[in-house]
Amino acid sequence: MASLANLAERSPPSLRVLLVTGMSGAGRTSALKILEDLGYEAVDNLPLGLFDKLLAAGDSDDGARLLAIGIDSRTRAFDADAIVERIGDLRAEGVEITLVFLDCSGTELTRRFSETRRRHPLAVDRPAADGIAREREIVAPLRRAADIVIDTSDYAVRDLRRALAGRFARAGAEPLTLTFMSFGFARGLPRDADLVFDVRFLANPHWDVTLRPLTGEDPAVRAYVAADPAFAPAFERIYDLLLLLLPRYGAEGKSYLTVAFGCTGGRHRSVFVAQAMADRLAAAGWSGSVVHRDKAGAGSDADAGLVVDHVAPPAAATGAAGELALPPA
Repeated sequence: MASLANLAERSPPSLRVLLVTGMSGAGRTSALKILEDLGYEAVDNLPLGLFDKLLAAGDSDDGARLLAIGIDSRTRAFDADAIVERIGDLRAEGVEITLVFLDCSGTELTRRFSETRRRHPLAVDRPAADGIAREREIVAPLRRAADIVIDTSDYAVRDLRRALAGRFARAGAEPLTLTFMSFGFARGLPRDADLVFDVRFLANPHWDVTLRPLTGEDPAVRAYVAADPAFAPAFERIYDLLLLLLPRYGAEGKSYLTVAFGCTGGRHRSVFVAQAMADRLAAAGWSGSVVHRDKAGAGSDADAGLVVDHVAPPAAATGAAGELALPPA
């Protein structure tokens, strides 16, 4: 293995290295993907002879480089004792390096290899249990030297994400990438929506001929919807609910969340409410992007074939007997 002891002289002072290792099947690949989501530069199965070049590559754009390197018994020239020794050399030279060991019970590892129908890398022609036992011997020096040992025997990926984020998330990193979306039920639910709020209970600007050609971005439409007595209390309750849920989603390791608001056509009420909620939450520290899926659509809030909102339309939209003029079946 190439000498690593002199890397600190060429490594940037803001470099932080996580060395992720452990038992095959314990979640190293998932851990690296999670760390990548947390802002780390992740490299898996890097030949040890290339460590020198990787650590000396330079700073990231913001001046702080976070590097996560995955190694296990399959890594070329793998030598657990030598790796432990080199880690000590790097630390002596001032490099911030943390050794993370992912462990798992033999029974659970056997089950995982069986369910995925993958062969253990050290037991290609033998039972997985043989390879697991052999690997424990090989990586034992790394487990003893590990700064952090995470037992994933009872973990789902979300549990591993929570464990890693709790230890290695960057200070000030956004817990969620938020999208606020407006849409029309006439064109179906958004496929990527996580939370959907139906705002068809609000007064419908479609029934005002002066507002019909406008959208929820126009002041007149916003004032019309906001004047509905149901708007303010409903808006506040949804806002309070989101303030409760957003931190919990972040704590669960969710990276992306789409909050969708739907009305019939997706041009008036949902557009206004989605933008208003995005602005309100941004003021509370939860900023996100806004997408109006159907705002530019040709449809209206009374498309044929749809059940008209329960908000009563003006008299001109009623039949001779005063009943709602619904589309023919």
